[in-house]
Amino acid sequence: MRRLPPLHALRAFEAAARHQHFGRAAEELHLDPTAISHQVRKLEDLLGVSLFHRRPRPLRLTEAGAKLFPVLRDAMDRMAAASEEVRQDTRRPLVISMTMAFAAEWFTPRLARLKSETELDITVHADNRPVDLRAGDVDLAIRSREQRGLDEAWFHLFDDRLIAVGTKSFLSQHGHPNRPEDLLRVPLIHYRWTLDHRQSLGWKRWFAEAGCAPGDLSSAGDFSEESVAIQAAVSGLGVALLSECLVADHIGQGDLVRVSEHSLAMPAFWAVRLKDHRRASELDLLISRMKASLGPD
Repeated sequence: MRRLPPLHALRAFEAAARHQHFGRAAEELHLDPTAISHQVRKLEDLLGVSLFHRRPRPLRLTEAGAKLFPVLRDAMDRMAAASEEVRQDTRRPLVISMTMAFAAEWFTPRLARLKSETELDITVHADNRPVDLRAGDVDLAIRSREQRGLDEAWFHLFDDRLIAVGTKSFLSQHGHPNRPEDLLRVPLIHYRWTLDHRQSLGWKRWFAEAGCAPGDLSSAGDFSEESVAIQAAVSGLGVALLSECLVADHIGQGDLVRVSEHSLAMPAFWAVRLKDHRRASELDLLISRMKASLGPD
């Protein structure tokens, strides 16, 4: 590898060449004019050429200096622009993409704690549509299906299951089921999965795996958004089959109770970022705190 002249000598020359004056270059760099002259002399000695005509005044570039100056000026401009871009990038909030239900039921109740523990500024991007991390608009995505790409780093957050839940008041009115088949006579809340890999999950699958013939199921409501289905269950509309992770806080607070021990396995939650993300260490810190923050604030 070629040995480059010291950066301070290059900066002194670039400023002096731009101002065509050692004094004004010294003011810009907060140095003494003698120091600028010394650094330029040092650079000339290293290169073995004169870079300035010092007599007669004003200061003028030699042929070698005129060749070096534009290349060095452009390099300094690119370095300054790149430094500012990195500075701005580290100051901007980290954008985390997740489904609307995950944002409402899991992430937002823990957001204050996560920000306090990580000292990170976080923006929540709540959208059920998948995002392209390569576009650069999103720093981290929370996903329920592992689809590893060569340029992506995947981190397992936690496993999940679909469980049957309802309110105490609803169950006191309709009777608490003792067996899975007892739910066949109870108004059920239905949620239509929009993700292909989850479309087989639902009440019919739950009953089939419990050894019951579901037949025609009663309906207390049919929803296309998971968070709305959760709120329908909390409001006492019926019994719903919901993500154990997303309703854990409602169960802990007594808003919902588990109706049956039978459950359906669901895809796990994953966090994914680009492998070469320039703020990977901050994202990894956030991921580690998410894994540790299973309880609500």
